[in-house]
Amino acid sequence: MPDPSERPARLTVGVVGAGRVGPALAASLQLAGHRPVAVSGVSDASVRRAGEMLPDVPIVTPAEVLARADLVLLTVPDDALPSLIEGLVETGAVRPGQLLVHTSGRYGSKVLDPALRAGGLPLALHPAMTFTGTAIDVQRLAGCSFGVTAPEELRLAAEALVIEMGGEPEWIEEAARPLYHAALALGANHLVTLVAESMELLRQAGVTAPDRMLGPLLGAALDNALRSGDAALTGPVARGDAGTVAAHVSELRKHAPQTVAGYLAMARATADRALAHGLLKPELAEDLLGVLANGADGGER
Repeated sequence: MPDPSERPARLTVGVVGAGRVGPALAASLQLAGHRPVAVSGVSDASVRRAGEMLPDVPIVTPAEVLARADLVLLTVPDDALPSLIEGLVETGAVRPGQLLVHTSGRYGSKVLDPALRAGGLPLALHPAMTFTGTAIDVQRLAGCSFGVTAPEELRLAAEALVIEMGGEPEWIEEAARPLYHAALALGANHLVTLVAESMELLRQAGVTAPDRMLGPLLGAALDNALRSGDAALTGPVARGDAGTVAAHVSELRKHAPQTVAGYLAMARATADRALAHGLLKPELAEDLLGVLANGADGGER
């Protein structure tokens, strides 16, 4: 294949918000033959990250990014996105025919309506991936699913951009964006919390390398869950081992009381799913649910 740097660039690319996501997407678009020309960043970490992932691309103001780029990546926190768009429109920064891409999971393309009225072309492209802010993120985009939302006439353009970045476009209706984002947060963000808490507890139990112990176990659990769904449920809750669960709650209260509420909530959700799918025997569920209720009351009835 020819060197991408030797091919004529098709779009100039700008990044507003040099967090972990924007530079990675711009670098991926560069590999596809587009040309990053400007990036905005405020914090020292943002400026450093942009310099590492987009070398020789100038750091400028958001308005200057829009002045230089055909395609602008708006990669700011969800809560900052609406006011950013309104500000750019009010100052006349948005040009007719300019592609404006935000990467928020929460919002669809409607949040870009002010830019649409100014002649901009709105696209919502959310990569379903966690980012480190390093070059490894560009590699991880290969095969990554993107939640895509755009006006119908821009759907093909949005999906084409995702494919150019090595991703897999998945169409999400505008009204379904909050639910879509909640599902991803439930699975990914909470997973990090669960794993971190599990490692802390293993260290307290004397395990010297909790990451090495958990790696194969969690890898197998994730693989089984993705393949089999609720049929992959196992452990004391799914088996109805009420005594074991009671012992867990007792030990957690002694050594890590901050984890008890999360343990009980996940145990109850697991019990409900195991019951619904015939994995937990009803005659065992009563004692188990009693333990969980007792634990929620602080261990006293």
